[in-house]
Amino acid sequence: MAEKIFLSKNNRQKSGSIVPRSILWPFILLTSCFAWWGLANNMTDTLLAAFKRIMSMSDFQTSWIQIAFYGSYFCLALPAAIFITRFTYKAGVLLGLGLFIGGALLFYPASKSMNYFHFLAALFILAGGLSILKTSANPYVIAMGPEESGTRRLNLAQSFNPVGSVIGIFLSKYFILSHLHSATPEERAAMSPEMLRQIQSQELAAVMGPYVAVAFVLIIIWILIAVNKNMPRASDAGSPLHLRGSLVRLFRRRHYVWGVIAQFFYVGAQIGVWSFTIRYVMKELQLNEAAASTYYLASLILFGVARFICTALMKFITPENLLAGLGLLAMGLTLIVIFAGGY
Repeated sequence: MAEKIFLSKNNRQKSGSIVPRSILWPFILLTSCFAWWGLANNMTDTLLAAFKRIMSMSDFQTSWIQIAFYGSYFCLALPAAIFITRFTYKAGVLLGLGLFIGGALLFYPASKSMNYFHFLAALFILAGGLSILKTSANPYVIAMGPEESGTRRLNLAQSFNPVGSVIGIFLSKYFILSHLHSATPEERAAMSPEMLRQIQSQELAAVMGPYVAVAFVLIIIWILIAVNKNMPRASDAGSPLHLRGSLVRLFRRRHYVWGVIAQFFYVGAQIGVWSFTIRYVMKELQLNEAAASTYYLASLILFGVARFICTALMKFITPENLLAGLGLLAMGLTLIVIFAGGY
């Protein structure tokens, strides 16, 4: 599908600058979104450990948090792509932020109803907003300035994603996990219904707090983006959408098909590992949720550092050989985690 990008005359500048001065403020606003969805992704990972404690759930029951979250990604990714072909990238960003805000605010009534499925519904809406936001923001960053520097501009914006992830873990560690009652499932089962409900109410209020606070910050960002007249008018509008034909052509490419399969398993492994890192550390090292989240934070920092290291290594090792080597290393480390345990 041929992509057509429409930019205002003010943004057709020389290719020497990654971010032209005329769109610096719009670029900052848009780049902040990369940090916010990193925050939401990784703060949500910690909810599995939180709800296991609060509602005395099994690990399988808490995994519905990720099913709701990433199920929404799956459901809304293609509709988001269709939306931005009919409207503008800016409209997609505003729609995505709007759903993000709406889902986060729904944590408040969910905390009052104390119903797990109400939280899942809020997460589904929130993640749907993230799916639309990602689909719109990535090409928007490229289209904001000179075509020649588009890739570097996108890499710069994406570098703020792990910053948001780290902030999300800090928020969860100090405002959610550290406010969980230490009572075990057995001790909670022995409590009177009134006492248990009081404890759960306080814990769910702690879960709700960071999400609602983030929502109010995002409302300000939404308004700033909506009223900004210097945001480039960039879109795929006017490009013919032949979804079936595009998919047929793509799936005829053997490397593309295997790439999708590899990416599917990679994302599944990443979600699985980070979803249960806190639970694993708690079990192996006998720590509480707040202390175990430090190890999760360390894994995110190592993940970010490894990205830079691997980028440098690709100067000396071909990407496919580096990928194969890291894949074998990951398999070996996984076996160690399964059978060795502890440190």
